[in-house]
This record gives sequence, C-alpha cells and structure tokens, in this order.
Amino acid sequence: MASYDYPVYDYRPSADQRGRQPARRKVVIVGAGPVGLTAAIDLAARGVETVVLDEDNTVSAGSRAICHAKRTLEIWDRLGCAEAMVAKGVTWRTGKVFFGDRQVYAFDLLPEGGHHFPAFINLQQYYAEQFLVERAMSMPEIDLRWKNRVTGVEPRNDCVRLAIETPDGPYALEAEWLIAADGARSPTRKQLGLDFRGKVFEDRFLIADVKMKADLPTERRFWFEPPFHPGGSALLHRQADDVWRIDLQIGWNAAPEEEKKPERVIPRLRAMLGPEARFDLEWVSVYTFQCRRLDRFRHGRIIFAGDAAHQVSPFGARGGNSGVQDADNLGWKLALVAKGLAPDALIDSYAAEREAAADENIRHSTRSTDFITPKGAASRLFRDAALSLAAAHPFARRLVNSGRLSTASVMTGSPLNTPDRDDFAGVVPPGAAAIDAPVVRDGKSDWLLHALGEGFAGLWFLDAPPPRAEAETLAVLGRKPIPMRTAIVSRKAFSSSAGLPVLVDTEGLAAARYDARPGTFYLFRPDQHACARWRGVDPAAIETSIARAIAHSAY
Repeated sequence: MASYDYPVYDYRPSADQRGRQPARRKVVIVGAGPVGLTAAIDLAARGVETVVLDEDNTVSAGSRAICHAKRTLEIWDRLGCAEAMVAKGVTWRTGKVFFGDRQVYAFDLLPEGGHHFPAFINLQQYYAEQFLVERAMSMPEIDLRWKNRVTGVEPRNDCVRLAIETPDGPYALEAEWLIAADGARSPTRKQLGLDFRGKVFEDRFLIADVKMKADLPTERRFWFEPPFHPGGSALLHRQADDVWRIDLQIGWNAAPEEEKKPERVIPRLRAMLGPEARFDLEWVSVYTFQCRRLDRFRHGRIIFAGDAAHQVSPFGARGGNSGVQDADNLGWKLALVAKGLAPDALIDSYAAEREAAADENIRHSTRSTDFITPKGAASRLFRDAALSLAAAHPFARRLVNSGRLSTASVMTGSPLNTPDRDDFAGVVPPGAAAIDAPVVRDGKSDWLLHALGEGFAGLWFLDAPPPRAEAETLAVLGRKPIPMRTAIVSRKAFSSSAGLPVLVDTEGLAAARYDARPGTFYLFRPDQHACARWRGVDPAAIETSIARAIAHSAY
C-alpha cells in the first residue's frame, strides 16, 4: 500500500493469561474494527471497563468502508474522534448520475447551512480505525488486546466463557456481556451455529483503489451503461492521499480470483480513466451483493453488532454507518444495565430497534440493487426509461436509484418513546436523532449537540428567563443517579436561575428545526435520539418518560 504505512500494535500478555481460573470481565468485545472500537470508547466514556480482543495486530487491509455519514461523524464527535477524521478525509455533498455518456442530473445532500459536519466524508477505513485505536489507547477503561483470537464461545447463565489463543498459548476468559463485532465472517456467529437470513444477489462488483493525481471535482459519480464499461455500471469516489475508489459491475459469471489480477484490472481502469492517465493500483477486491441479517441480534448475554449482525450491498454506504449506529444505540443501554441502573430488558430494546433499522437498510439496499442490476427485460426497460426522462423531468429523478445514501435511523415504533400529546410539525419526532444547529454559549460559538452530552438531556426553548420553581425542579433531575441535564435555547442571552446553561440561537435555526415556540421542551436519550417532547414543562411527565426510556417502571 503505497499511500499508507500500516501501524503494528504490540502484543502484550495480560494478567488474565496467568490465572488458574478464568478472570471475569464486565464487557468483552470481539473485534477491533470501527464498530467494536466505537462501542468500547462509548462504554469507556460512560465509566464501563471493556476488554477488546482482536486476532490481528493492525488495522483493516484496504480502504473498505470509505463513506462516513453526517450522523456517524456526530457520534464520533461525541466520542472525541471526529476532528482528526474530518481533517484527513475528503468532504463532499454533491452526487452526479450518468446514463451512457451524458449526465442526467445532480443532487446536493446538504443544501442548507448551519450544520457542524458535512453530509459525508470519504476516508479509508484504515485511517478511521487508526484514529479510533488511538482514542481507545488513551482511555484507561479499555484493555485492547492484539493477537488474541477467540476460538470458543460457551454461553452460560451468568456469563459467556471464551477460549482464546495467543502467541503465548491459550487462556480462558469470562464475560458478563459479550459484544460480537467481528465482521461479516463472524467467528462468534459461526461458533454459535447462527446464520443469516436474506438474499444473495447474482452479481459481482470489482473494487479498485488507485493512486493518481486527477483534476476532478470532489463528488460522487455513478454511471449506468457507461461507454467505457458497456453493459455494467461504475462508481467513482475521491479519498484521502489522492486515492480514488472505483467500483465496476462485472457480472455473476466473473471469476473473482481472475478478475483481481492486475492484467485484468488495469485494462478496465485504463478504459475508464483514459490512455494518458497515470495511476498506481493499490488495492483490489471483488464483492457480491448481499442483503441479509441475523434473526435476533441478542442471544442471552451475547450481542451482535455491525457486519456480524447484518450485511447490505455497499451502494448507499449503509453497512459501516449502520454498524456505528448499532454501537451508539447499545453503549448507553449496556452501561446502565452493567451498573445496575436499568433492567436487563433495556438490552432487548437494542435488538428491537437495530433489527428494525437493519430491515430498513436491507429494503433500501435491495431496491438499489434491483435498479442497478435489472432482473429482466421489463425491469431494464423501466430503469432505462427513468434514466432517460431524469435529465428533463424532476419526477423521474425520484425513480432513479444508484443507492439511497445513509441517514440516521428514525425509531418511531420504539417502546422507549413517549407518544406526542401535543401537536408538532413533522420534525424530530420521538425516535429521531437530534439535528444540530449553531448556538452561542457563554459568549463563544458552539453547536447544539454539544449541549446534549452523553446522558439524558432536555432542551427548553424560551424567550425569557424561566420561572424559578420550574428551573429548580429541572436542576434537581440533573442530580439523580441517572441525571437529566437541561439547557435553555433562546434567541437572546439572559441569566438563568438554578444554573441552567443558556444557548443563544443566533440564527433561529434551532427553533425552526425543532418546530419550537416558547415553552417547548424536548427530552433526548443518551444516544441523542429524541424520546419525548411537549409544548410546556411537565416534570412528572419528564420523569415518567425517562423511566420508559430505560425500560423501568420508576425513575
């Protein structure tokens, strides 16, 4: 890999390898990829110690998941990782769709301003993992063990017993909770005899990373039936370090090992990039479209996340981004359960919410796959007609599907939500992720999501200082074992009683994005998803909603 020097992380024996009896750990995570590391960092930020086991001693080979969505960046920002990723990555928001040799339309993924993060950055997975590893290594709550391969998984009533191989030989470890984030070929899943349900599509795509200097705009380009690749489709993305990702549809009958050979790959790239293009081939892979998942993401004390739990075709960037959302959904719930502050049933809500999210991603991915690779003459006729009309008719652009790009899942049916009792416009309903907006706090520019933090949080929209009694009641909720901290959002600055911080909504974007008028109150879960909202403050209703959000009868 010419553009990247792979780090080598040292194997170090742990004290657990010397004990006569297996040591017991609160949480063990199998897999130090983006999902496992995100989960470990999130739990560490909540004061829960984890052991992370990985059979390798470096980051992923090849660029792999490169498109990181706005919601993923917001999650990583909360965990202290996003700044380095955005600085290194390539920011983009524009996509262009071509049919043959002509552009049929373009789209803007984030047409409005006032957002902290872009719609997407492109950053090779090895960089994302490197930044996550560096963050994890800075946190004493995380015991990151390289060259620790899990060879056995034995569920028990009160723990999961693991058999682990290391350069120093085998040892056993017990986990009160086990997170399986060990990828699409998950050894944990196989050792438990679990399998995916879903569909494998009869089509294959070639992925090639090339290093080249190119005077092309930073945007997503997707071609249907391009002249340089007749009968197939193609995708082009810019990455960091002048590396470009190229995807080429090669068909079900293509032999993967043959297609990966340079003598097969380079002529295809030359046809696309032109005879004068100068490039170096960095990484090649062949993948098959798959849209599948486990029936259940929770099996007792074993919880599956990321590709170990679900797989989708890559167009739409729904695989890696949904895996990070899995970790985001799980972290706060497992932390509360591990500390004895919430019942075991809260983990069931992780499975319910993320299984529903996986089904949504599979639906989008399946529709994209069916459009990109029509299964019959009628389907192809419809696809080509939609593409031909899209250049001149906006209605046809809604029919074109080159991959519906990843957005935050909205868990409208979650049992953790409190249904609306007041009228709101269709913005940020219970179950939706918070929307960011610029604010001023203590005279300094800031962002709304920073006020939500990592626990339960309330946003109270006001245009004047709040009544003392109500403010003091909300401040008391901030001192409970599971605290809820409230911030006031206002168009003007003022001093608040009870020490509630005031966020000045200088541009009015926060109020607009939340359909807020004076008195409106939003309650957010620790993963920054709304779980309740009212047109006025009702402390008793807030306490009831928090109890509901932690799957508990009382708060």
